[in-house]
Amino acid sequence: MNSHSNGGAPIIVAGSSVMLEVLAIAERSAAGNAKVLITGESGVGKDLIARHIHLNSKRASHPFIAVNCAGLTETLLESELFGHVKGSFTGAYRDKRGKLQMAHGGTLFLDEVGEMSLRMQALLLRFLETGEIQSVGAHDEVAHVDVRVIAATNKNLAERVAASEFREDLLYRLRVIHIHVPPLRERREDIPPLVAHLLKRADRRLTMSENAMELLQRYRWPGNIRELQNVIEQATWFADREIIDVGHLPPAVRSAGETLLPTRERRRQVADDLYDALVSGGYSFWEHLHPIFLQRAITRHDVRELIVRGLRTTQGNYRALLRLFGIPRHDYKRFYNFLVAHGCKVDYHSFREGTPEPARRHQLVLPPLKPLKVAGPVAPSQPERSAPGQH
Repeated sequence: MNSHSNGGAPIIVAGSSVMLEVLAIAERSAAGNAKVLITGESGVGKDLIARHIHLNSKRASHPFIAVNCAGLTETLLESELFGHVKGSFTGAYRDKRGKLQMAHGGTLFLDEVGEMSLRMQALLLRFLETGEIQSVGAHDEVAHVDVRVIAATNKNLAERVAASEFREDLLYRLRVIHIHVPPLRERREDIPPLVAHLLKRADRRLTMSENAMELLQRYRWPGNIRELQNVIEQATWFADREIIDVGHLPPAVRSAGETLLPTRERRRQVADDLYDALVSGGYSFWEHLHPIFLQRAITRHDVRELIVRGLRTTQGNYRALLRLFGIPRHDYKRFYNFLVAHGCKVDYHSFREGTPEPARRHQLVLPPLKPLKVAGPVAPSQPERSAPGQH
């Protein structure tokens, strides 16, 4: 769909009807000052839609300030948004203006707003209702700013409201205008113009063969536009001629042509590949599989089938799965709670006398994720407590 131009303005490439509708809504919303909530999976370009709105609004001559709510602790995020006065906390050696003040007259983009703590949600709600900000440590000083807020998230905020993890009143405040950016797999007709645009940025003149383009359009793109950019960049390095062919694409994309199997067989293949990736492929459950599960690139059924294969190997021992899947030993409770919360837990009793899972040699169909480096020290967690029935 999009990429950044050298000057910082977004270049949006869209040919599908769904993306043209997204752009139409974005341009209509640019005419006013209503708050906008942009939703969609990671990598679809939510930040570029936000910039597009800002640059087509009357606020275009004023700042566009972006804040990643997931990248800061609660204390740092409060200081980042509202500023602080000298001496308000350890390390506050001078007064600091917050991003809300810096965005005065312009737009504040709150990326990953679903990651805010409940306390920060309350502070943000108060600002949205009053337009007032109070720097950390400035108990008697209140300032007023004129800022349009655009927020984005890859979370389902309605589900987080139901789980008491997100304030319902804040959701209503942020979602005056709602723009949903669909994943790339739901708008495959955007892939050819996107590829053409990305190839224009290459250092040399390149084209994509028909067979390679067909594979790009079959692939599910769990990483969306960001992953497509990486794949094209990688392919340009491997291409030894002016045409990028099938052999220049990563194995995960090439295997997209092999996934036209009956659903039951394909699901079994996915679970086998997940197992092999963890056991012998250098993948990590938390760093690699957990993110693509949250992005819905793999399903609960896939994870359950993965657990079945693991329990066959460990003969029903859940704790032994940690070592098998490269999970830190003290993460047992977190791992167990994840399986229960997402309906992926499998009863272990039938595997106690089972036969260990035989080794397999499948070609992985996972996204081309970077294998783990040597793990550093892990912060201590809560003491382990055995889950019911596990040994």
